[in-house]
Amino acid sequence: MNEALIRSLTPSVLAVLVRRGADFAAAEDAVQDALVEAVRGWPADPPRDAKGWLVTVAWRKFLDATRSDAARRRREDRVDEEPAPGPAPAVDDTLQLYFLCAHPSLTPSSAVALTLRAVGGLTTRQIAQAYLVPEATMAQRISRAKRTVSDVRFDQPGDVATVLRVLYLVFNEGYSGDVDLSAEAIRLTRQLAARIDHPEVAGLLALMLLHHARRATRTAPDGSLVPLAEQDRGRWDTASIAEGIEILQAALARDRLGEFQTQAAIAALHADAPTVEETDWVQIPEWYDELVRLTDSPVVRLNRAVAVGEADGPRAGLAALAELNDSSATTSSRGHPMPRHTAVAAYLHERDGDLATAARLYAEAAHQASNLAERDHLTRQAARLNALRRG
Repeated sequence: MNEALIRSLTPSVLAVLVRRGADFAAAEDAVQDALVEAVRGWPADPPRDAKGWLVTVAWRKFLDATRSDAARRRREDRVDEEPAPGPAPAVDDTLQLYFLCAHPSLTPSSAVALTLRAVGGLTTRQIAQAYLVPEATMAQRISRAKRTVSDVRFDQPGDVATVLRVLYLVFNEGYSGDVDLSAEAIRLTRQLAARIDHPEVAGLLALMLLHHARRATRTAPDGSLVPLAEQDRGRWDTASIAEGIEILQAALARDRLGEFQTQAAIAALHADAPTVEETDWVQIPEWYDELVRLTDSPVVRLNRAVAVGEADGPRAGLAALAELNDSSATTSSRGHPMPRHTAVAAYLHERDGDLATAARLYAEAAHQASNLAERDHLTRQAARLNALRRG
């Protein structure tokens, strides 16, 4: 059984059923039933046309379910009889599935789960394991999401920006259970890039590749975080870096700058530097200025303050940080202090030689952190500076 083939065919088979008139929820159930049949029968008797086989069996499953449900008898009148077996249609509606799964009526978590199920071809169990929730909980989430989009017209234009945000959410989940969501997000973004000619799609793919290239060096064997400046650049994936930069350069040449292209440009400057000292810090604040213009994000402004501190010195960075002290960049949506803001302040004070203030701020940031790895890292930073002061 070729699992990669099955997963690659799942979205196009689902799209065929929806195009024929099946609502999304019923079509997705029928496709899953067809996949079960494939798992049972293909090892002994593989079909010559895998997609055609799946379309035929899934459509039959859909018709059987429709006819057996009294509450859906009205819909049966609108359903054409089963098409004759034969090659699957050449039209590929996978792109529409991306838009459907990223529909604005869905919550981000539901959009991610539905995308992984319908476009990615993952099972409910795999998605539940990746998000560390019970399978029943994930099944309910996916079921609600399918019902939400069942009445959405399949030919409505979609929002590329929403699709890209959903894919970026998938990428940032990283690795958990038996599913590598970062790799899955790259696979899906490649698939999207093959179907839509859009510089921001290319920008997101480049960004993912550039970040993923450093993945092996981001944590130590004991699970502790390794800051960018301390990562072993000899272990970075140079092939992914080269591909990401090539994709980014082609996107930037189209002169339609967007958020993901700008983030990728910053990541490329980091990835292309042989050492942290050789990083082009002069360019990086300029790209952050573009990103602030595009997003006006408090987190972007925080990162810009770090870049300014590297380019123009820690006091310039602290001055940039001071501009944010009365803004939402210092607190979360619930009014709590943001550990990232406090940690940036600690880092810049350390660079400026004020170890006492830096140690205090690192300890505060550790107390604010919700992530265990981040909390441990910040605690070690505070302990390191306190040891230096005592020594």
